[in-house]
Amino acid sequence: MPKLPILSSKEVIKILRYLGFEPAPKRGKGSHSAFVKKTEEKTHLVIIPHRDEIPRGTLLSIIEQMGLTKVEFVKILRKL
Repeated sequence: MPKLPILSSKEVIKILRYLGFEPAPKRGKGSHSAFVKKTEEKTHLVIIPHRDEIPRGTLLSIIEQMGLTKVEFVKILRKL
């Protein structure tokens, strides 16, 4: 199983936009941003804290909110 890298909030937001997430209206004020993506099955809401380094546990939670596995996320990272 691949080890998660340390990413900044800007890098995570870049990945979210690549996957089709859009800023959520009326959400994510102050130290967090919110992004949303609607699919046929589910609406995914992802909350991103504004940090230079997002801890791995927080990043894992963000990946789960995206509806991805850790392996899928790492494959997407390698594409970018």
